[in-house]
Amino acid sequence: MYDYIIGQVKRVSHEYIVLEQNQIGWCIYTPNPFAFQIVEANQQVYIHMHVREDVQQLFGFKTIEQRELFRKLLQVSGIGPKGALAILASGNPSQVISAIESEDEAFLVKFPGVGKKTARQMILDLKGKLGSLMNDPNLVIPSKEDELPLFGVNPNQQHLEEAILALGALGYSDKELNKIKPQLEENDSLTTTESYMKQALQLLLTVK
Repeated sequence: MYDYIIGQVKRVSHEYIVLEQNQIGWCIYTPNPFAFQIVEANQQVYIHMHVREDVQQLFGFKTIEQRELFRKLLQVSGIGPKGALAILASGNPSQVISAIESEDEAFLVKFPGVGKKTARQMILDLKGKLGSLMNDPNLVIPSKEDELPLFGVNPNQQHLEEAILALGALGYSDKELNKIKPQLEENDSLTTTESYMKQALQLLLTVK
């Protein structure tokens, strides 16, 4: 029904962005909301509309390639929109494609909601069907390098908490997040929500 929406990003939360177009605010769930900036300039977001009996949701991506991989993942039994977003949020979905092609179940089960059965299903359903997306630079989730502090005197701590909330929304458990939080707190080079999320996702893929 929708291909893309062009408008101004008015709000960024840990689960979604609000894109205003023609005085309508569209609630759009994305792999990493903090990759979007609240600026006056219009931004283009590629849309996937997910409809069930009890809900209608919009999912947004910066490139068509990201949306294509999202839709491929939705075709796998056992993977819903939330699980597909968590996989895309890893920041380098080409790793996921490589894991599918090489039948690396151990890597795939590191994502929230993906057990051995789902990992095997991903391989059975998608292996050999993602060639056009292999090593595509447009699959990397963009970063927002100049994110401004949102709160008070300790913005870095606030960015960390925002990142933890966003990761929880993607399906990572408190137990998993508590394992990596000390490492994030000790890393002085992390100063934005985006940088905390990227580092946390890398750690989450290695701690299991």
